Amino acid sequence: MTHYSARRLPLQRGVAAWNALLPARQGTEALTGAITADVVVVGAGFAGLSAARRLKQLDPALRVVVLEAGRVAEGAAGRNSGFMIDLPHELTSEDYSGGGDDRAVIDLNRQAIGFAGEAVEAYGMAPGVFDRAGKINGAVSAAAVAHNRSYADHLASLGETSTLLDAQQMAEVTGSRHYASGLYTPGTVMLQPAAYVRGLAEGLMRDGVVLHENSPVTGFEKQGTGWRVATQQGQVSAGKVILTVNGHLESFGFEKGRLMQLFLYAVITPELGPEALKRLGGQPRWGITPSDPMGTTVRRIDSGQGGNRIVTRTCATLRPGMRVSQGDLDRAARIMQRKFDQRFPALAGMKMENAWAGHLCLSMNSVAVARQLDEGVFSGCVQNGLGTARGTLTGICAAELAMGTETAITRHFTAEARPSKLPPQPFKEMGANAVLRWREWKARDE
Repeated sequence: MTHYSARRLPLQRGVAAWNALLPARQGTEALTGAITADVVVVGAGFAGLSAARRLKQLDPALRVVVLEAGRVAEGAAGRNSGFMIDLPHELTSEDYSGGGDDRAVIDLNRQAIGFAGEAVEAYGMAPGVFDRAGKINGAVSAAAVAHNRSYADHLASLGETSTLLDAQQMAEVTGSRHYASGLYTPGTVMLQPAAYVRGLAEGLMRDGVVLHENSPVTGFEKQGTGWRVATQQGQVSAGKVILTVNGHLESFGFEKGRLMQLFLYAVITPELGPEALKRLGGQPRWGITPSDPMGTTVRRIDSGQGGNRIVTRTCATLRPGMRVSQGDLDRAARIMQRKFDQRFPALAGMKMENAWAGHLCLSMNSVAVARQLDEGVFSGCVQNGLGTARGTLTGICAAELAMGTETAITRHFTAEARPSKLPPQPFKEMGANAVLRWREWKARDE
């Protein structure tokens, strides 16, 4: 009998700060006993909830059950930077260039943004949840400034608009004199990611999707023509299984030795009072990604997204066991405090309210794993650090594959190669973290 067991379960480090900014919600009950479904979706993040929504679009009568190991928005969906980016944004490159068909990537990302925007409207989410504000690629060094100019030329060749900002314009936006220039692109959506996935979950439940939180899947096995999915206290018998667990796909035995389990870190300020806001200056809501992927992402939010606060995100560690230590988090928090002080000297020394780690998964050749894994088993995993847009796409892909629907999304992902093999341990972890530290130092000002 075919059987897949989870070798490890998700472990989070630090508060999921985006979720902590929201009013408390009453969670759903853990799965107990035995139930049935047409399709069971494992994971309730961007990919899993997008898969559930797409399944119901394709067949409103379908019985869909979603199983979440923790609470909705407490995992990666509540721990990212909230940028839903339409343009190529390859984290393993020196400058985000994907090196492939940029036009196709842009079109797919915009399908994801359109899908999310329709869900926001259909489920009546608040305006601040989904802000079509665009983003700025910030530059500090002369090399980074040159990259912004080159990238602007590349976008123009694709028919895409962008606007170069000088140092004074960057200061007017951010209140910071740190940046030499910026490149504004209008297509990015700035999410309150926890509010979005919570709104998506609540809307899906109104549409008849069954959601069980605190129900980590321990394994699943073949049962006749379908599958029996086991949790710690219950089980679901379903015709089809969709795995939307990102890097935890490896926990179930798939793509072992091919997935890079990476953690990024972030801190957030307490709510800024009137005096702090006056000293800071700048606009009330903006987002900056660094010119170098190993640089520092900074985002300012306002009352529509959780209060007047600044989020700082940087540092990365590879942890094949998918668990970071408190020491990892403490080190990153110290670095981010220095970077915050560097950018905002008027607020230097402000103690951060929360620090957290967020798990993401990359493949060395930048492919996803969105395909059929076994008879009746489908995957929407490995978002390569782009969990909002690509997670949405891989979830849609998995749902369409499960329903036998061919689209541009399924054609794109099923044409991708398998993830490349990684070096064996201990070279994988030691070597990768050495490279990450070097690239982190190199991009220290960006």
